[in-house]
Amino acid sequence: MSITDLPKIELHMHLEGAAPPAFIRGLAAEKKADLSGIFDERGAYKYKDFWDFLRVYEAATSVLKTPQDYYRLTRAVLEESVASNVVYTESFLAPDFCGGGDVAAWADYLAAIKQAADEMEREAGIVMRAIPTCVRHFGPDQAKKTAQCAQETVGDFVTGFGMGGDEAMGKQGDFKYAFDMAREAGLRLTTHAGEWGGPESVRDAIRDLKVERIGHGVRAIEDLGLVDELAEAGVVLEVCPGSNVALGVYAKWSDHPIAKLRERGVKVTVSTDDPPFFHSTMRSEFDNLAETFGWEEADFVALNTTALDAAFCDNATREAVAKKLETPDA
Repeated sequence: MSITDLPKIELHMHLEGAAPPAFIRGLAAEKKADLSGIFDERGAYKYKDFWDFLRVYEAATSVLKTPQDYYRLTRAVLEESVASNVVYTESFLAPDFCGGGDVAAWADYLAAIKQAADEMEREAGIVMRAIPTCVRHFGPDQAKKTAQCAQETVGDFVTGFGMGGDEAMGKQGDFKYAFDMAREAGLRLTTHAGEWGGPESVRDAIRDLKVERIGHGVRAIEDLGLVDELAEAGVVLEVCPGSNVALGVYAKWSDHPIAKLRERGVKVTVSTDDPPFFHSTMRSEFDNLAETFGWEEADFVALNTTALDAAFCDNATREAVAKKLETPDA
């Protein structure tokens, strides 16, 4: 079995951001919506930088208007994950896009997403868990509505709460109330930091929101004292190298600090973030890491072990997924 064929765990993927361009183009055609400006001549997503990426992302999401649309989206995304032999995935879901933050509407969307996830688990063996996520540039008040949606639907499927969006808007601490709501509901916590914000954004996330995982977090490398703090505290980084390179956080794979972070004892995992936007798959992430840093099968097995330990799921699910990670040579 080659490294790219290994079973994989992914902890950082945005459901809308994982929508295949062909799926969005087809849905736009059905709804007679003009999205021509967000695709290039090959039909792939087209953007100039991170902020333009956010614009294109939200434009693509604009044609996802009903629970049935999200049912179809979930199946399409999980089919792509299965093609990379992902056996467990956690997906960020935005109640802002699924009913505008209204709890009743969100419940309808979530039921459709869960139906698709349950079907794919029966058909293909992939296990999915959901992390409702507030959108940072929509502001703290809207985040509270997102947290309420998460509170009302917490269970075996909805297991975490997080935040994405534009790191330049406000501070992590502005969203403390929403994260406290989620924590009180028993949800486990993650937030994006240390991607466009520097090391201080990672510190803020840990201090002010008390998260156990950080989405990206890679710019912690600019402060080695912080790196050692992360290692000592056991904070897990959801690292998305292909995303970081595609968006220009790092110029090339060899500049990426994932290997340095891991060598200093930080718990790192590997994910795709918004795979079709970055021409990425979990297979290509593994392949690029092996080629760039010389990582071997044992390194990727260790990545999976870290990811499984950090997964926002119950122990029964964890044990079931552990069996899926076993290879014939194990």
